[in-house]
Amino acid sequence: MSVREDQPGPRLLDASGEIRQETMIINMGPQHPSTHGVLRLLLELDGEYVVRCKPVIGYLHTGIEKNTEYRTWMQGVTFVTRADYLAPFFNELGYCLAVERLLGIEAPPRAQVIRVLCNEMNRISSHLVWLATGSLELGAVSVMLYGFREREILMDIFETLTGLRMNPAYIRIGGVIMDLPEDGEPKIRRFLEEMPARIDEYETILDDNPIWRERNEGVGVLSAEDCLALGVTGPILRSAGVPNDLRKDEPYCGYETYEFDVPTRTEADAYARYRIRLEEMRESMRIIEQCLDRLQEPGPVMIEDPKVAWPAKLSVGPDGIGNDPAYIRHIMEESMEALIHHFKMVTQGVRVPAGEVYQAVESPRGELGFYVVSDGEYTPYRVKIRDPSFVNLQATAPMVEGSLVADAIAAIASIDPVMGGVDR
Repeated sequence: MSVREDQPGPRLLDASGEIRQETMIINMGPQHPSTHGVLRLLLELDGEYVVRCKPVIGYLHTGIEKNTEYRTWMQGVTFVTRADYLAPFFNELGYCLAVERLLGIEAPPRAQVIRVLCNEMNRISSHLVWLATGSLELGAVSVMLYGFREREILMDIFETLTGLRMNPAYIRIGGVIMDLPEDGEPKIRRFLEEMPARIDEYETILDDNPIWRERNEGVGVLSAEDCLALGVTGPILRSAGVPNDLRKDEPYCGYETYEFDVPTRTEADAYARYRIRLEEMRESMRIIEQCLDRLQEPGPVMIEDPKVAWPAKLSVGPDGIGNDPAYIRHIMEESMEALIHHFKMVTQGVRVPAGEVYQAVESPRGELGFYVVSDGEYTPYRVKIRDPSFVNLQATAPMVEGSLVADAIAAIASIDPVMGGVDR
């Protein structure tokens, strides 16, 4: 129970010592603006206090995991990127790393740097959505406007790099589908110059704001022991003092070669999670800077094995990602063999050796894992996503029960659930 010390808490017994019968059952959601998607909370209230809370999910179920089992391995990227739709690059990376382990291959060094670059920019954009929506729910409307303002800059960068703002399917098995365009790096460096002052601005508005502190401090407390018992990861676990981060603990894509810190706090409340996410944005900018320096070295961005690599040579045109005109000319006018190979790889794809693997990456919400099973065919036998939002939602009840309904809003916001990943 996370009852604030200065509040009496719910009165479960009446004057005669009997259990009260007049508690009220209400539904919060699934179309409530403070549930971060189609999450339904079944609340039992005693006055304004939450006696019980039961999260109800499944309103956004898209069958992404099952759909991938009926598509080629490469087509699976298009599905998984739409799971946690605020962190599409992380979905793509986790899935592709799992398939690459089954294939026994590794993306070229430049492709790995680009993957890290995109993921860290995506981490910032995801945290900005959390900051904007969470602030709006607690009355800080200006911060909502600022958060989406900065996210729009990143969306423009994503469109420049991949041709799409969201769900780009940019990371593919064996690398990425194309190198950075000429105007990509200048836009990213401009963002790195502007963003530190913007984060300082958020802190000036919120850090010592008495309303913000009152709404977040001591709210949604979840101890390290409870986090570990529930399998909670990400900023929630780090706010309880546990420096768990897969980029450090089980590094992938060369993260062990980057210099960055893992922010932690010990208060284990909503305010601590706010502070951690701001610090994580700063650490992501440190990593992005290192990525840009490494990209000065040229190199391929897709594995050279023609039996695995995506055959199409893509580029960003006025209408988004498309086949490069020179490549179209080659397969349609110059080489029948190239056309046949293109047709076979696109329609049938790669045959992945039989086996099973679990690959996890550190998403903005915690451990995002992919359990992938192959039976040696051209389509996956099983794809199972361990989405952090799904696991972290278990913490809703212990965070909320015993607190005020108003505090429940702040607690849920601090979890930062994305229902696309929960229901998938």
